[in-house]
Formats: sequence, C-alpha cells, structure tokens
Amino acid sequence: MEKIEHKYVEVGGLKLHVAEIGSGPKVVVFLHGFPEIWYSWRHQMIAVANNGYRAIAYDCRGYGLSELPAEPEKATFKDLVDEVVGVLDALAIDKAFLVGKDFGSMPAYLVAAVYPERIAGVISLGIPFMLPGPTAVQNHLLPEGFYISRWQEPGRAEADFGRFDVKSVVRNIYILFSRSEVPIAAKDQEIMDLFDPTIPLPPGLSEEDLSVYASLYEKSGFRFPLRVPYRSLTVDCGYTDPKVSAPTLLIQGEKDYLLKFPGTEDYIRSGAMKHFVPDLEITFIAEGGHFVQEQLPEKINELILTFLGKHGI
Repeated sequence: MEKIEHKYVEVGGLKLHVAEIGSGPKVVVFLHGFPEIWYSWRHQMIAVANNGYRAIAYDCRGYGLSELPAEPEKATFKDLVDEVVGVLDALAIDKAFLVGKDFGSMPAYLVAAVYPERIAGVISLGIPFMLPGPTAVQNHLLPEGFYISRWQEPGRAEADFGRFDVKSVVRNIYILFSRSEVPIAAKDQEIMDLFDPTIPLPPGLSEEDLSVYASLYEKSGFRFPLRVPYRSLTVDCGYTDPKVSAPTLLIQGEKDYLLKFPGTEDYIRSGAMKHFVPDLEITFIAEGGHFVQEQLPEKINELILTFLGKHGI
C-alpha cells in the first residue's frame, strides 16, 4: 500500500484524486462503485502492478478526495464517460483496460462502445451491460421499500443517513449490500433501519478499511453519490444501440444481491447480453458476493491477470 502514489489531475475543470502504482505502456484503470472509493481496488492494483502493468484508480467526481461539480444535481452517466476519457488524456494514456465494479461498470462499457480505439478490454464485476434510462432498473417490479426507489426520492436518503455519523452509514450499507437478498424496507422503515448491529463486517473488510472509507466519505459526503448512480440512473444519455467490440469479462458472484433484480440473472445466463457485448466471457463465482474483489482478492486477481494476459495491448 505504501508504494501506491497519489496525485491530482484536472478533468473537465475538476481536480480528481488519482492513485497509481506500476509503470509501463500496459495500463489498467479501475472504476469504483458505491459505497466504495479508489481504495476498494487496493488488492487488484498491487497484483497487476506486480505483473508489469500500470495500475490506476481514481475517485469519481464528487467522491472522496475528488472535487464536487458545481451543479451535482444535473450530473448524468455521460459525465462519467467523459471523465474516463479525460483521465486517460490527462495521464497521456492512448489505450487501456477498464475494470469496473457496481456503477463503475456502466461507464466502462460505454467508453468501450463510444471510444473503441481507446479500450483494450473491459472487465466488469457484478454488473452486466446496461444503458442508463427509464428501463435501467425495473423499480416497479419490486416493493415500494426497494432501496433504489427510496434513494431516488429527493431528500429521503439525506434524512435517513443524517441520523447517523458517516462511518455508521458506510458500515450499514456495506453489511446490507453483502447479503444475498435485495435491501427492501417495510413501509414504516427507512433503509438504515434494516441494519442489524450484531452482524459483523463482511469478509475482506476490516475496521481499519472501514475507517479509510469513512474518512473519504466524510470529505465528500453523499450528495453526489445519491445523484450518481441512483438519481441519474433513469436519465437517458443519448446512446443508441451501442456495441462493445472489445473483449469483455463479466465476473459474477452468485451471492450478489444484484443478481436478484428482476430479469438480471436471465439476461446474463441466456446470452442476451451478447447483443451489446459480442466478445463476452462470463465467469460465475459460487460464493461471490457484491464486494467480491475484497472478499476473494486472490481469486479475482487471478481472473483479471489471466484476462489481461490473453488480450494484451
């Protein structure tokens, strides 16, 4: 960890915090999810750097140590697509592999579709190809207390989270998202009320790790994370039938609660995703949960390195 270097680059008028280790022309850029941050890729960054790659992970705008845009409530996933390309340009990288997790997978796929000359390959952890827009997640097929529906409601998550300190919010979400069931509150509950204090932190996340996450979210708060991904998920970004031509690996934990979103498992297993991502390989991990890269770092590192070796720049 001490060998990971930190700096800032300017992209779209914002200073973004970048963590980096390794050197050379073969580059892997890691894109985090929520409630994660660059730090969630610590095991993978070190592993790929030790195998001759330049590993880069950055805090998305409005997250951690990166600056918040002037009008965060107007942000969309297109901003994240532009941001990835801006980071590549700022670091003078012509071509890279993208590794995305959770909402970070969405710009990974879209950058590969819109800027194919810049992307050598895509790896997604837990998220199949999907387009932001009204049908991205079928909220109406889930109960009213579905966590995304609740967090899309202006002010509701702010009030819910505001009852706790930042570290408790991150702890609660980590534990909720580590279960294999979709977080759904009863009508008289908020999402934070689902937290059970007797449940320990999930495998791969220590109290020390939690403190790192908490310190970074104390810096940024939750204003932008509630906008992207949750409140911008339904915003159509204007991409029409995009295709990812780059070789792609989807690593899917079978205990990841996202697999229980309506239609998701069938979409993955039926081969329908190949309409958008023809050169697709899927690896299922029976015991894998939502935070599989922290839960099973050696297994994920092995899968990533095998894919990188097969599709070298």
